[in-house]
Amino acid sequence: MKFLAQIINGLSLGSIYALIALGYTMVYGIAKMINFAHGDIIMVGAYSVYLALTVAHLPVPVAILIGIMTCAILGVIIEKIAYKPLRNAPSLAVLITAIGVSYFLQSASLILFGSQAKAFQSIVTLKAIHIGEITISGEIIVTIMVTLISMILLTLFINKTKAGSAMLAVSEDKGAAKLMGIHVDRTISMVFAIGSGLAAVAGILYACTYGFIDPYMGSMAGIKAFVAAVLGGIGSVPGAMIGGILLGVIESLSKAYISTQLADAIVFGVLILMLIIKPAGILGVVKKEKV
Repeated sequence: MKFLAQIINGLSLGSIYALIALGYTMVYGIAKMINFAHGDIIMVGAYSVYLALTVAHLPVPVAILIGIMTCAILGVIIEKIAYKPLRNAPSLAVLITAIGVSYFLQSASLILFGSQAKAFQSIVTLKAIHIGEITISGEIIVTIMVTLISMILLTLFINKTKAGSAMLAVSEDKGAAKLMGIHVDRTISMVFAIGSGLAAVAGILYACTYGFIDPYMGSMAGIKAFVAAVLGGIGSVPGAMIGGILLGVIESLSKAYISTQLADAIVFGVLILMLIIKPAGILGVVKKEKV
């Protein structure tokens, strides 16, 4: 029973990683860059909903919508100000900029809200399900369902819509896409908006599951979500889902049966092992570049 309970906890944790990893994998797949500020956007989403609920006293659906819109707009602004001028710059310059944006968001949050963690009242009203001795909370059920629905809708959007086709064209060749009449800058902005919106949803679910928010809540979650994206095959939407779930289960089982102190080391050890065995990830494909 304990093993099954840990699997369920791992699915919940992994679902949050998967939602964040979807943003990583979208940005990398289309813009070919790693947005290390993505983890901190989940913190912005959580604080936006917190303020909407506790200060403005808005209804829950409106607060959630505000959180998603805030993060989507923030993602577009970050792309326009920090990343667009570096579109043709070396990848190291973009990486350093992304880390700088991450620290900027953390510092701004510390100035505005302080370093003290704030209690976050769960907005999930779904009742827990009891299966024998195992209790599955409403937060776990909602987290898993939202992640599955998000992955399905995102996959359909990319493969079945005109905007999704534009994203695929930009990911293959920006120059050729531009010649075909695709607005490359607008398409990349859309990718950042969608990815940041998903990060907001992840931030809300994270806050509901753990019951608190603080300026650093997105740091480790963002790093682990990046590991999940690499594990599943960065650039692959289903890969991000698989990588997130797998990572969550590994972390949960490690904490239960090995050591809570060593759990993070085991997670990153799995990444190293995967990079040695299959560098492209579970669903990733190694692309041969013509010289």
